[in-house]
Amino acid sequence: MGRHVVLGKGPVGTATAQLLAERGHEVVVLSRSGGSSTDAVQHRAVDAADAAALTAAVGAAEALYNAVNPPRYDRWTREWPPIAAAVRVAAEQAGVLVVMGSLYGYGRPDGPMTAATPLAATDVKGRLKAGIWDDLLAARAAGRIRVTEARASDFVGPTVPPAQSHLVRQLATLRAGRRAWVIGDPDARHSWTYVPDVAATLVALGSDPRAEGRAWMVPSGEPRSQRQALTDLAAAMGGRPARVSGIPWPALRALGVADAQLRELVAIRHQWDADFVLDAQETTAVLGLQATPWSEVVQATAQAGTVAGKGTSSAGTGRLKK
Repeated sequence: MGRHVVLGKGPVGTATAQLLAERGHEVVVLSRSGGSSTDAVQHRAVDAADAAALTAAVGAAEALYNAVNPPRYDRWTREWPPIAAAVRVAAEQAGVLVVMGSLYGYGRPDGPMTAATPLAATDVKGRLKAGIWDDLLAARAAGRIRVTEARASDFVGPTVPPAQSHLVRQLATLRAGRRAWVIGDPDARHSWTYVPDVAATLVALGSDPRAEGRAWMVPSGEPRSQRQALTDLAAAMGGRPARVSGIPWPALRALGVADAQLRELVAIRHQWDADFVLDAQETTAVLGLQATPWSEVVQATAQAGTVAGKGTSSAGTGRLKK
């Protein structure tokens, strides 16, 4: 088995490293803070924006998985470019770069998004993510790297912190029987991506030659509106039926006057005020990957929320990942 390097130790990076180790690979996880190494996974402290240090740490890896993400929207334009540039340089000595991507680059969709849907975002964050992918493809065209990308929607699962999930952040509210206030239209259809399915997709992309040179959608199951998803979670926790209301956009805009993170959230309202659905049928047909059944996702997430007894009842302003 080959040497696989995972950049980032958040929910996705951790799940990916664990799956790689289970499959017998040599696994190295690089993060700013490092960590405690085990026989299965080695941890090292590396700044992802330091090209020289990152390149030295990656070495001649069979695959490099980029699972990092700046924690605040309002710092993306400052923090993403040096990270993306450093990863691109480090990937030149790896067998393949596997990117944890998102749906930001698509902008406002007019139907289900596939890997072939044009990246037509007009907001700052969407254009930034689309530009990073274009730069990677240019490096590939120049013969410097091999690259593939997994694109997922909003994360859900027992390992996702409340600040990083629109659903997980509401578990405490649901458990207490209070009204859940959500962003956008509570009844707009939305795709939710289970973190173990993300890890399975990343690992598949890192080992299947057919995946190289393009993006793939992570299988994410049937879309559920925020109201439907929260109703399912409330029922799984044995609580009262979920009461769900949308926070008016004027209220969020007003709050954004004093909060840069909220201003950035309002800029991507198209992800929440209309259907926002991904289509991963091609991933299933070609790579054989399937989404975990929604009932299992709900049970695992609800159980973790019940045991933890922690959460937040507001929309929050933490990292919202796609």
